[in-house]
Amino acid sequence: MRICHVTPHLPPDQSANALLPFHLGCSAREAGHEVAYVSHPPQFASGMPELPGPVTLIPRRDRAAPASWPERKARSAWRAFQIVRRAEPQLRRSDLVHLHSNGLLIEISSWLARRHRTPTLLTIYGTEIWHYKRRTPYDPFAKAHNAAAEVTYYSERLRERAAEQGLRQDRAIVVYPPVADSFTWSDSERRRQARASLGLRTRHVLLNVKRLHPVGGHRHLIDAMPAVVRAQSDVQLLICGEGPLRHELEALARQRGVDRHIRFEGLVDNTALATYYAAADLFVLPSVLESLGVVSIEALASGTPVVTTDTAGGLEVAELFRDDVTVVPREDPTALAHAIVAFLDAKRPASAATRAYIDRELRPDAVARRFLTLYERAKCL
Repeated sequence: MRICHVTPHLPPDQSANALLPFHLGCSAREAGHEVAYVSHPPQFASGMPELPGPVTLIPRRDRAAPASWPERKARSAWRAFQIVRRAEPQLRRSDLVHLHSNGLLIEISSWLARRHRTPTLLTIYGTEIWHYKRRTPYDPFAKAHNAAAEVTYYSERLRERAAEQGLRQDRAIVVYPPVADSFTWSDSERRRQARASLGLRTRHVLLNVKRLHPVGGHRHLIDAMPAVVRAQSDVQLLICGEGPLRHELEALARQRGVDRHIRFEGLVDNTALATYYAAADLFVLPSVLESLGVVSIEALASGTPVVTTDTAGGLEVAELFRDDVTVVPREDPTALAHAIVAFLDAKRPASAATRAYIDRELRPDAVARRFLTLYERAKCL
């Protein structure tokens, strides 16, 4: 089978809709299928790792360009033409097109696939549903969603939200994302080695992995740190991620007097993240919006318990891994600090049940088998 993944991101970008296409492509190639990609250039880093198939790159939208209505219309028309011209040859050769997320690239690729009578599978990650509003009676995203032979969602609450928005559900299922094999269980010796390699000498290590964007809730985590430091002074918080709030968050850490307890690590390659998860006592995800929180599951796979917020994704992860996930209210630094301090007072690794579930259900091979079954089913419809 010739499978083409159409996605706005690919590694080295670390968003969920970059990592899943990569994992699925590797598994499909190992199973004897041909794999190709249509995507945009990396957003936050230069260069791309070796992928399991050829990549057709289409330039991203220039957000700094003039924004008058006629200019926006002209630029949109030009971008649509560029997508058709560059993507069509690859899509025309494919037996199945796997669409990831939303946007003009996805909508036009869906239209091209329908034009060539190629079945599509659409995977929904989060923001395309949380912020979705039908724009016109003929909404291109709704058309792409409803025309897909199969639709997968990253979480059950995401699927429920889509149903509320009137999006077709008769071929929609939840498939949780894969956790890379590099995120492995950490015993005390591995944790010691990971901390030494990162130059960490404190008794307690907290970790956050998230793009530095308002939905990440980093401000609330930094606001919680003074109380954490008062209770446990020998603590270090590592924040892995890059984004528009970097300078603002660094300034906030200085204002709160906790800057020496916080290290901004910038964008960390996904292969290097395993060392950070291994080094941490506790993973903290203070998001104000989250569909699932793959980073939370990566932490759990490394044996590191999680404190998260009562977003849809945080609640769902807590239901899956009840013993190892603590949920606090969103945008509540006091509650966040109390949960962190309570854990540090009685530290422990994640449970054996969590480890067994992840190894059985969420490793790349297990998730890839589910998608390969869906690919075959989509071809038969």
